[in-house]
Amino acid sequence: MLEILFCSLLTILPDYLFRRYAQGKRFGHEITLFSVWFELRWGIVTCLLLAISLITLVFYFHPTSVHVSAVFRTVPIVPQINGRVAEIHVRGSEAVEAGTPLFRLADQTQRTAVETARRAVAEVDAARLVAQADLAAADARVLEAQGALRQAADELAMRQALRDVAARREVERMQVTVQTREAGVAAAEAARQAVAARISDQLPAERASALAALAQAEAELDKTVIRAGVSGRVEQFLLQVGDIVNPFARPAGVLVPDDLGARSPRLAAGFGQIEARVLRPGMLAEASCASLPWTVIPMVVTQVQSFVASGQIRGGDVLLDAQQFSRPGTVLAILEPLYPGGLDKVIPGSNCVANAYTSNHEALSDPAMGTLRGIALHGIDAVGLVHAILLRIQVALLPFKTLVLGGGH
Repeated sequence: MLEILFCSLLTILPDYLFRRYAQGKRFGHEITLFSVWFELRWGIVTCLLLAISLITLVFYFHPTSVHVSAVFRTVPIVPQINGRVAEIHVRGSEAVEAGTPLFRLADQTQRTAVETARRAVAEVDAARLVAQADLAAADARVLEAQGALRQAADELAMRQALRDVAARREVERMQVTVQTREAGVAAAEAARQAVAARISDQLPAERASALAALAQAEAELDKTVIRAGVSGRVEQFLLQVGDIVNPFARPAGVLVPDDLGARSPRLAAGFGQIEARVLRPGMLAEASCASLPWTVIPMVVTQVQSFVASGQIRGGDVLLDAQQFSRPGTVLAILEPLYPGGLDKVIPGSNCVANAYTSNHEALSDPAMGTLRGIALHGIDAVGLVHAILLRIQVALLPFKTLVLGGGH
């Protein structure tokens, strides 16, 4: 409507003034409702063409969107394992701190696994004590074998010294005895080394494996207690004792953080696909939200999605028909406040409207810019004022439209 009124000031009004005062025709006499089209046909046609051109120019280069929301994050309450609910610690719409237990699953299997792992560690510790006793026995056997070897060696040396009078057979027998004692010493030392290796290498490795199994069992037991990941408020939490929860089916509830979107205040706006070539990061924008009436918030476009979400497909066993993609999607753009604190008073999740404005300032600063192109770019930037005025009219009428005409909804 504003575009038509603006165009009529440049077309229909001058045409009427010319015929009224220059030609002397009077409205209601020479100019009647029946002669309006014939008398003002050039002005009406020109007005319609200019209005359509202006509307197209405004909405293309300065896109608007009513699909805007003050997005905020939530944390789903999802257990890591399947199980039956054994105990519930909180209820819905209850404030919790990070780490607070929310509910517990039945944990008999996990507790049994923990006890088994603890007993395995105890068995390894007991085996280490036994191995240390075996090592002491092996040391004793080594000393015994060494003593027997020394005794046999001494006797052999004595018999060799008395070789003239001793029988050769006795000397050979003692030589065999010495060799047997040497083999006994070697066997005793080998047994001792085996026991020492078991104490220094095998048993520590078995104990480390047992401790790892114990840690894994305790981790599985800890998974049966579901805790709050962040501080916030529990919502849509309807579990009852005896319910079976599945992490792949649906969340057990939703945890709304205390900070909501304060860490990264932003608006998510869906613009038409035809305007995708105009949208780009760095564009100035304006937004107004229903939870903060009569306020226009300066914004800036920080991200523009490079695809349309309605065209996504997922792998499956059913072929997709092209008709399933007939629903037109939007190009997602992320808007952030131009000044700090711009969205502080906007309730997270609030519905908003937003305008993005094309600026050709950099192109116009080029000395090589042609005159006609410069005029066109100036015109494109100037008509953004029309959209800014329309936004402010919507902002001014929104409370009345919602509370009076909409019945308060």
